Amino acid sequence: MPAFPAYDTNSSTFLLTGFPGLEQEYPWLSIPFSCIYAMVLSGNCLVLHVIRTEPSLHQPMFYFLAMLALTDLCMGLSTVHTVLGILWGLSQEVSLDACIAQTYFIHGLSLTESGVLLAMAFDRFTAICNPLRYTSILTSARITKIGLGILVRSFVFIMAPIIRLKFFHYCHSHILSHSFCLHQDLLRLACSDIRFNSFYALALVICTLLFDSMLIIVSYILILHSVLAIASREERLKSLQTCVSHICAVMVFYIPIIGLTMVHRFGKHLSPMVHVLMGNIYIIFPPLMNPIIYSVKTQQIRGRIQNLFLSNKIISGN
Repeated sequence: MPAFPAYDTNSSTFLLTGFPGLEQEYPWLSIPFSCIYAMVLSGNCLVLHVIRTEPSLHQPMFYFLAMLALTDLCMGLSTVHTVLGILWGLSQEVSLDACIAQTYFIHGLSLTESGVLLAMAFDRFTAICNPLRYTSILTSARITKIGLGILVRSFVFIMAPIIRLKFFHYCHSHILSHSFCLHQDLLRLACSDIRFNSFYALALVICTLLFDSMLIIVSYILILHSVLAIASREERLKSLQTCVSHICAVMVFYIPIIGLTMVHRFGKHLSPMVHVLMGNIYIIFPPLMNPIIYSVKTQQIRGRIQNLFLSNKIISGN
């Protein structure tokens, strides 16, 4: 692992970790990571463009999908400069202020994605269990309020522990565990009293991520109960198929979070490579997979994207 020469622990600069032991392979590793980030940014931009330009997609389900795509796009933008900066050999150093800012956006966007997935579960519950009142319940004004509520919950409630990071004394080695900054990583390097941050972060996870996941499970239990009451087998399958994309998105989001949490909590004896790998999966995997999932599984999105590429092909052919 690279280290600062004659490093001053009172410095306000930190060293990001790339892939320990693979420093000589960074030029090659930068190729797939550059392609992945290009797919993340272009894929989510494409979904947003399709929803914005296609009037038939101006309905609650796709408004929530647009929120998800925008969240994933911002997550990609918040980490691309440090991840690729390391692999391209530009810089592994990051200032404390920049690190805290990145920490704020990464954790805020993670909470935002959890809230959007919960809102999408409510959308599917309303569409299947109360279809006649679907449009009257999920009006544009109500969707806007839901979006603002998610943003307030995600970015306001995490300000207290994030601001405290600025005033901590970091006396341990300033080498972070990932190629981006995380709250728990900065706490590990602090010599100040971190009990407030630790307990607050735990309470926030319980009140947001855990609470959201439980409500999503409850919503699907109610959806399944409602679907099983439908007499026609074809109608049951049709109703469940509208939930496949969302179920995949939920799994793509929560499984990496659970994996990263387990590694941080119980994997202190594991290789640093495992920590780095799980961190990158947590950051990159959901923004990469969500556009693919919805482009493949959602007929309206898939058809519009096919038409878009077909029309561009015809124009370029002329």
